[in-house]
Amino acid sequence: MHKFILPLLASLALAAPAYADTRVEARGGVFGADGTGEPIVGAAAGIDFAVAPVVFAGVEVSADRVDDGGALTMVGLSGRFGAALPSGTRVFVTGGYSTKFCNTCQDRWHAGGGVQQSVAGPVYIKAEYRHYFPGSLTVATDAVFAGVGVSF
Repeated sequence: MHKFILPLLASLALAAPAYADTRVEARGGVFGADGTGEPIVGAAAGIDFAVAPVVFAGVEVSADRVDDGGALTMVGLSGRFGAALPSGTRVFVTGGYSTKFCNTCQDRWHAGGGVQQSVAGPVYIKAEYRHYFPGSLTVATDAVFAGVGVSF
């Protein structure tokens, strides 16, 4: 059995980059809770892998600056799972972990979803919603992003 599995795993590892979609994007939006909102701007980079003809899974790292008077930078690591439609549209759900670099901030889990649309070759636009779950020192917050990016 190992004579079959090891070569299969090696061939998948070598073939994976051919099915990968690497992307970088700039984004902006609103971050807040209970009807209040602060501007948020940031960038993200990720890679998606085809796991079936129209299904993809991927990872993303992000850095977003929340202008809440202290201008905090929130860093996140997320997973994505969704459908890549023939029209160049990607519909996905996302979830992960975010942290802020400050003494009184708290790391938090987040979940959400979005849509990404190819507009001109490798260029795409994206809309995404994220819910940040409350921690012992924080309340639940939400973010809505719009972005533009390039995939390779």
